Amino acid sequence: MVFLRLFLVFSLFSIAFSFEHLNSHLLPRPLILEYPEKIDTQLKGFEDDELRLRCSSWRFAAETNNLSPWKTIPEECASYVKEYLIGRGYIFDLETVSNEAGAYAKSVELNGDGKDAWVFDIDETLLSNLPYYAEHGYGLEVFDHVEFDKWIEKAVAPALKPSLKLYEEVLGLGFKVIFLTGRSERHRTVTVENLINAGFREWHQLILRTPGDDGKTATIYKSEKRNEMAKEGYRILGNSGDQWSDLLGYSTSVRSFKLPNPMYYIP
Repeated sequence: MVFLRLFLVFSLFSIAFSFEHLNSHLLPRPLILEYPEKIDTQLKGFEDDELRLRCSSWRFAAETNNLSPWKTIPEECASYVKEYLIGRGYIFDLETVSNEAGAYAKSVELNGDGKDAWVFDIDETLLSNLPYYAEHGYGLEVFDHVEFDKWIEKAVAPALKPSLKLYEEVLGLGFKVIFLTGRSERHRTVTVENLINAGFREWHQLILRTPGDDGKTATIYKSEKRNEMAKEGYRILGNSGDQWSDLLGYSTSVRSFKLPNPMYYIP
């Protein structure tokens, strides 16, 4: 039966092309001899693939800082973002960044005067807030400072293991490790507790927002703090963060490493 269908198809096309110079409308185009039996299922699969591609494109634009400031992930991409974050893709991306940063750190010849620094952001860079965001749609809900502060005060955020590995390498190489976070100074005690419990037991400075930093964008706040480091003689050779506002601005590092974060955007 299959052979007969193929024979008829090739025969009809042969006739069509051999007489096309006489009558180009001999056979309508496209020529459909038989519809797929499961066309609804195939179309549904096509729609799913199309949505996945669109959400993947959105995440790429978010990670490369090509989007306008955004407050929540697209509603239609909720499942895609969740699957990415709890699946292997997120871990692989974190490992890639950590490995590249580690290779760079090992290639740097330190001055030896104790002024070669590596700056780390904390949330979604060293510590993971996925347990919190799992309860808030992985970025589908508008950020709630009050609820997030309650989570911070539990001091139970786990370490991002690839970042813990990088931190240990950088520390072992002799860099001065400086933590620069957007967390409030009033959360210093719980932040220190959380960092130590997660495996980050040594650092040179932990810088948090003071009341004087209120109202500043993260880009301005972190630029100002890096500028203060530079004035103190520190050479910022590396900087790791999950937001572009951790890395851009002024007094930037020699090399910056952006970790993935499709859940939220901080200007």
